[in-house]
Amino acid sequence: MFHPPFSTILTINGYELKMYGVVIFLAIIAAIYTIDTVSKKLLKSVNPDILIDMYPTLIISGIIGARLYYVLLNQYYYFKYPSEILAIWHGGISIHGAILGGLIAGLFYLKRRNLPFLNYADAVSFGLCIGQAIGRWGNFFNQEAFGLPTDLPWKLYIEPMYRPNGYFSESYYHPTFLYESIFCFVIFLILLLIAKKVKNLNSGVIFFSYLTLYSTGRFFIEGLRLDSVLDINGIPIARLVSAVIFILGILGIIFCTKKRPN
Repeated sequence: MFHPPFSTILTINGYELKMYGVVIFLAIIAAIYTIDTVSKKLLKSVNPDILIDMYPTLIISGIIGARLYYVLLNQYYYFKYPSEILAIWHGGISIHGAILGGLIAGLFYLKRRNLPFLNYADAVSFGLCIGQAIGRWGNFFNQEAFGLPTDLPWKLYIEPMYRPNGYFSESYYHPTFLYESIFCFVIFLILLLIAKKVKNLNSGVIFFSYLTLYSTGRFFIEGLRLDSVLDINGIPIARLVSAVIFILGILGIIFCTKKRPN
């Protein structure tokens, strides 16, 4: 794989339209379409009108959470360059922060209306998979989220200015953004299979299955990456967070499967 031919689509009065932002926008649109389609066909307990009302809250909270999480983990850099905090088009968002931000906002939104949280969490999980699968390509255009050097046939060329310290002589790296993109699409197919084939599926099983599956893939993919924002005793924080979410996901599946069927 070669590096992208461009990262900026056009510039107007000094303002740049970045491919990163375009990809994220397309990912959000695809996620919404996926949620609506799957919900209408497979999740009859979910009200499409409620979902439409929720989208602005989930999107805004997810973006804020994704950026805030990244900034807090990289606080020394942003303390030195505070003007970069809002420059989200330069990259620097975290899916863990997006999930947490959307989760908190969705929980409050549904609780205020006395609506079942897990039913809607199941629906949103399908959109998260597709949104992540597409959104990861934003990393491609920013030449970020790549892994260790490799000579595999699908190796990714990274320009010298984007290579991390100690790797300037290396030209080709693992396209870990691609690994995660493919993995998220596979998760979507697995969740779709569960929703179609499992009878009397309890609410929450899809959501916690998503958390478990994604955390598993992210844990191993993160081991290849070179751009960890924060390490704790040599372990990337994303791997630690993924391990915690994996455990919570397993406990959630156990809890949901022991409930009486919906």
